[in-house]
Amino acid sequence: MQPFKCGPDYIDTKFHEAVCGRPSVNLDSFFASEEHLQDLFTHYSADADVAIVEGMMGLFDGYDHDRGSSADIARILRLPIVMVVDARSAAYSMAALLLGYLRFRPGLTFAGVIFNKVGSERHAQMLREVAQEVGVPCLGCMPKCKELETGSRYLGLDFSEQADCTELVRLLEEHVEWKSLLTY
Repeated sequence: MQPFKCGPDYIDTKFHEAVCGRPSVNLDSFFASEEHLQDLFTHYSADADVAIVEGMMGLFDGYDHDRGSSADIARILRLPIVMVVDARSAAYSMAALLLGYLRFRPGLTFAGVIFNKVGSERHAQMLREVAQEVGVPCLGCMPKCKELETGSRYLGLDFSEQADCTELVRLLEEHVEWKSLLTY
């Protein structure tokens, strides 16, 4: 699996490398042309079975409106988008949120949604119904998990402890239908 990261991030790429066993590559349309981004993506994913690009901030947050955003990178590379949505303390309101994302920039392809911080199986069922109602596949419901929260300290995240991604990978395999993404 070849990991990529939208923007000039250096922290997330360390987690990518820990999970994937190969360096993550930054894709930033502020610093690079669309052609260069396409070349980078093609070059680094050439020998990978799967390529995955992690977004940044909100889907449409860029340096100039949505220019340089995760959605912009998806458009440039013609990639399907998987929305990961914080579903803590919300259920049916997710319908309005999802519809806004799905309709905001016509021409983008959405592969599905993963709900994060889901409180219970009943909460997960309500979220699956919401996804079905708005016409986007629900790829999974990740439960709230205190062990996966990253500690923070003043002016940033605390990475003084070595990242152990074992529990995260286990939860992803248990709660996310990631194999359905291999058809894209």
